Amino acid sequence: MKSCALLCACLLLAACQSSGVRRDSTGSASRELPAGNVTASGPVLSYADVVDQVAPAVVTIRSSRRVRAPQQFPFFEDPFFRQFFGGGNPGGGNGRQTMVEQALGSGVIVRPDGHILTNEHVIDGAQDIKVDLSNRQTYSAKVIGSDAPSDLAVLKINATGLPVLELGNSDAVRVGDVCLAVGNPLGVGETVTSGIISAKQRATGLSSGSFEDFLQTDAPINKGNSGGALVNTHGELIGINSQILSSTGASIGIGFAIPSNMARSVMDQLIQKGKVQRAMLGVGIQAVTSDLASSLGLKGVRGVLVNSVGPGGPGDKAGLKAGDVIVKLNGKDVNDPNTLRNDIAGSAPGTEVTLTIERNGAEQDVHAKLGELTAQTAGGGQGGGTPSAGKLGISVAPMNADTARQLGLPPATQGLVIESVDPGGPAAQAGLQSGDVILEVNRQKVNSVADMQRVLAASGNRPPLLLVNRNGQTIFVPVPLS
Repeated sequence: MKSCALLCACLLLAACQSSGVRRDSTGSASRELPAGNVTASGPVLSYADVVDQVAPAVVTIRSSRRVRAPQQFPFFEDPFFRQFFGGGNPGGGNGRQTMVEQALGSGVIVRPDGHILTNEHVIDGAQDIKVDLSNRQTYSAKVIGSDAPSDLAVLKINATGLPVLELGNSDAVRVGDVCLAVGNPLGVGETVTSGIISAKQRATGLSSGSFEDFLQTDAPINKGNSGGALVNTHGELIGINSQILSSTGASIGIGFAIPSNMARSVMDQLIQKGKVQRAMLGVGIQAVTSDLASSLGLKGVRGVLVNSVGPGGPGDKAGLKAGDVIVKLNGKDVNDPNTLRNDIAGSAPGTEVTLTIERNGAEQDVHAKLGELTAQTAGGGQGGGTPSAGKLGISVAPMNADTARQLGLPPATQGLVIESVDPGGPAAQAGLQSGDVILEVNRQKVNSVADMQRVLAASGNRPPLLLVNRNGQTIFVPVPLS
């Protein structure tokens, strides 16, 4: 699993399961259980009825792929040296053996015809996928579609009449609600743990694309729970568990689940179209702090600050400018960059939205027609999100005096600050970290996302060379793209 060096803790991709109402092959639902942990007759002493209802729809997923072992002794390629170390070549013509990487995760049956919802990182790169049902039957599975930005994937097995989990309304979940996690931690077998919803709308910054809106829970989950079910006491699926925060690699009571409403939208699109369409506004944004509010002369600490506008994008066409503060989206208050990003991305491309902005001390409405977020447009600002450099696996934002002050750098420092790093991307492999400031790419200064996009496009497949400021010291960092 992945680790976050800055926090001296590892943020591990280890989701817990969510569950829902069990249905038979005709689609009829079984009885619903009382909500909460108290009934009219007193406290609930057992969740066995809920577990009986949801457990059959939770599965174990085993994926594998063949990879070449690292070449530790290049001299073996030379016949002269091979004669001294043995001429055997079990791995093929280049002297490198192949080995099988295996991954263990969980999943949730969401349709009686064999559709299964799980995490994308459980099956990423897999060449063979097996699904173990609770009745000990095993099936081969194929990938219907996967979506790295949300860390979700849909599988299909050749079976019918399966028990399923009904997706609940995660927006209705409240902090303090009791929840159960069901999955296969560490391969010990199907396991149920309990806890509460600790927080909502969490973002860890480690998912690819950072489309995150996690439910946080203290229900114990560990490696192998990824893709499993987080359920409420009605037996409804309210989340697909994806990550844990831990300093040891084991559960310490800080887990994160993808809300069922986000999972439902992604799942439906993957099944219907094999891909996920997202909208974008084409601007970069950041949180408004008290220092920023004071510097900008704002009426209060509210809204999100536009720090860059992609040329020719929907935000540019609508007249948005760097320094504008978005305070409402379609009449709804806006205070969190991650929430605004998800709201924009969750809309259909072509949707017309009304943004209420504060500019020069006065509020005004701006009307924009959202574009479609693609691999080409993602780097220019996602419209309610941090601009990203998808080619490198990082999210970046232009430097400003407030950011420089937080990083202990001179106020006039120019460049792009790395806000999040995809743990499986090229930048992470090169050792880049959140808080690093990119000053140059290929010996050219970059002060905006557009600058970086232009330089990276010109470099083609050649590994870019970055000049990075880390804790006041500058270093050159090559980033291999393979």
